[in-house]
Amino acid sequence: MARAFVFPGQGAQAIGMGRDLAEAWPVARAVFDEVDEALGEKLSSLIWEGDIAELTLTQNAQPALMATSIAAARVLEAEGFPLLGTADFVAGHSLGEYSALCAAGSLSLSDTARLLRLRGQAMQEAVPVGVGAMAALLGLDFETATAVAAEAAQGEVCQAANDNDPGQVVVSGHKAAVERAVEIAKAKGAKRALMLPVSAPFHCVLMQPAAARMAEALAAVVISDPVVPVVVNVRAEAVTESRLIADLLVAQVTGSVRWRESVQWMERAGVSEYWEIGSGKALSGMIRRIQKEALCKAVGTPADVAALKG
Repeated sequence: MARAFVFPGQGAQAIGMGRDLAEAWPVARAVFDEVDEALGEKLSSLIWEGDIAELTLTQNAQPALMATSIAAARVLEAEGFPLLGTADFVAGHSLGEYSALCAAGSLSLSDTARLLRLRGQAMQEAVPVGVGAMAALLGLDFETATAVAAEAAQGEVCQAANDNDPGQVVVSGHKAAVERAVEIAKAKGAKRALMLPVSAPFHCVLMQPAAARMAEALAAVVISDPVVPVVVNVRAEAVTESRLIADLLVAQVTGSVRWRESVQWMERAGVSEYWEIGSGKALSGMIRRIQKEALCKAVGTPADVAALKG
């Protein structure tokens, strides 16, 4: 039986996340302190007692979710569950891929925090507010959702951005095109099709300016081989070589998050147990819809850690 550690993406943020870990374990507190220092601000204060609207801003949510995930991973290590020896693979959803790489030792914590702050800013600035949009199409398979996006484009951008599970695909692009996709999806039998409350059209070609900024930033950091294989979003397969990672992270900015295929790849590799490291349980829900027999465990609170120890 193989096990994977998976790391959540945007949408999992919550005021107070990670605080009880930091209060109970010095190693967790040290993660938040290091992220604060790397960013030159008290992001931890925003995470623990701030305003959810401010925390949800992309440039804040990305490093905040990563910090919470890495704090949980460090607690696991302190409690006898080190990544190497406990997990056979790591994977993360969008920004969660950075958390996975940090947990696996490819990126330092400080570099990861700075990269995600820049990634959030660059993604927000790539497209003027109101020009782009995203929508969730529920109840359509990926092939149908891709066809919907193509039909809706009409000379604009509309792409399948997140292939989350067998019945949930997110499309991204120009606002009018995404709105057309919602109506076309409903006509094609989608259970639901709804615009998402996001500030930019992530994971589509409109993000190219952000990809260029990330390429420059990633070229300036040290990337090491991960201690366990990382199942990457844009390939939906495991990577072990550091020389590939920067290019894959750049491609991820404009490319689809192939989460359904990534879980299917891990299932074929023998993974039957997934530990969701950090805030929330969104990935566990997706995984159970992809791999019906999978065992999923959340690791985000002291109670979760206690449950693992039995």
